[in-house]
Amino acid sequence: MDITSSLPDPHICEQARLSRDARFDGLFFTAVSSTGIYCRPVCPAPVPKRANVRYYANAAAAEAAGFRPCLRCRPELSPGNDQWQRGDHVVARALKLIESGALEESSLPQLATHVGVGARQLRRLFVERVGAPPISVHTTRRLLFAKQLLTETALPVTEVALASGFRSLRRFNAAFAQANRIAPRELRRHPRAAADDALVLRLGYRPPYDFGELLAFLRTRAMPGVERVDDVSYARVFGPADAPGWLRLSAWPGEHALRLQLHCPQSSQLLGVVTTLRRMFDLDANPQAIADTFRDDAILGPLLTRRPGLRLPGGWDGFEIAVRAILGQQISVAAARTLATRIVQRWGQPLAEAPMPGLERLFPTAEVLAQAELREVGLTTARAATVRGMAQALLDGRVDFRADQSLDEFVARWVALPGIGEWTAHYMAMRALSEPDAFPAADLILRRVATTDPTPLSTKALSQRAEAWRPWRAYTVIHLWRGTADAPPAPRSKKPEKTP
Repeated sequence: MDITSSLPDPHICEQARLSRDARFDGLFFTAVSSTGIYCRPVCPAPVPKRANVRYYANAAAAEAAGFRPCLRCRPELSPGNDQWQRGDHVVARALKLIESGALEESSLPQLATHVGVGARQLRRLFVERVGAPPISVHTTRRLLFAKQLLTETALPVTEVALASGFRSLRRFNAAFAQANRIAPRELRRHPRAAADDALVLRLGYRPPYDFGELLAFLRTRAMPGVERVDDVSYARVFGPADAPGWLRLSAWPGEHALRLQLHCPQSSQLLGVVTTLRRMFDLDANPQAIADTFRDDAILGPLLTRRPGLRLPGGWDGFEIAVRAILGQQISVAAARTLATRIVQRWGQPLAEAPMPGLERLFPTAEVLAQAELREVGLTTARAATVRGMAQALLDGRVDFRADQSLDEFVARWVALPGIGEWTAHYMAMRALSEPDAFPAADLILRRVATTDPTPLSTKALSQRAEAWRPWRAYTVIHLWRGTADAPPAPRSKKPEKTP
């Protein structure tokens, strides 16, 4: 994929900007040579002349070409484009690592080594395929987040610099002024938010987006004490215990965005929290690309028509999801939630003061559960051993939730652990990594509903059937599960999953 092939057809770009089509928000940016500004396709400003318009596939490419972000449509609010991170090629892996904060602590040569190329080659690949070098992509991401904080909150500029990954206020001021042609404090003359305990940020998405269905999925799996999910919002606490944070996510009326209320004592965690929530609530998905794959399918087409905005529900933390996946083997969602609640109440870290009713504990750490006597709360001997073994494997580094690993690599490492089979590994990839092509083919519900015959498909037959659904097989799982009357059980067997 190069910078030109990742753009929609120029005719489509032209029609989208003229109609201000929100479905293309974040899929390309419109730069105007006469003003030196780049905008979202939905910008409400008067439409510029076509002769002055250039199209760029991402904000970093527009800024690398010398354009500055529009103060009116605010490119920092556009949803991301997950197309850049699909696949296992070098650029996709590097982009995943950059988004997960790799360049916050590591250098470009270290990043290049991690993805198996030299620093010069990585830079060349980025310029060719993304339109900007890795450092520019990293810097643009940080500066756009800083711009949002400056516009929507009353955080001091020094904390905005820290929150956006700059350790030096002088370097932040210089980088911001160069990119925006305005000093941070000038943008802050009329802050829209009062200084308050909680920040309020908007997180944009491309329509259609079914927030209600996503909440319904999470509500049946929420762990009392750690999370609280109702009909209109998701809330949770997060660590560390001596300075816990909390958040609440709800719909933003009248906009293609969610409303995030966030209390985060450590400013340096802000960007990571927002990145996690964007992944968890699948805010950067392109529903048109998914629909193009499913529309003509005899089974998925009608489901897509019924719920076009269904998204992939992720999880806050990989370890939490791994524990829940193991607990869910062979039992119902409700029973697994009961066991998870007991684990939280028995080993979760209690908070000195609950930030809101129903949120008073942190999920236990891998260090704690690796030594816990889990049979005390009703786990079988085999399942308790699987949870403890999984926790220890994480601590030892035998498995992890690195963003850049391929689906096959992730599954292979996890099924090597006793008690973990492919169903569990794919479920974890789907929820913890938000891997769009994860597919637990052994799932009994999927094997039943993916055919019109009364006899369920075999795991092999379903895997073959699902080849037509790549690279969006995880979305088919959500559609098929939602199309049944009950939530999905794990594959039925007499013993927990384990490697042969």
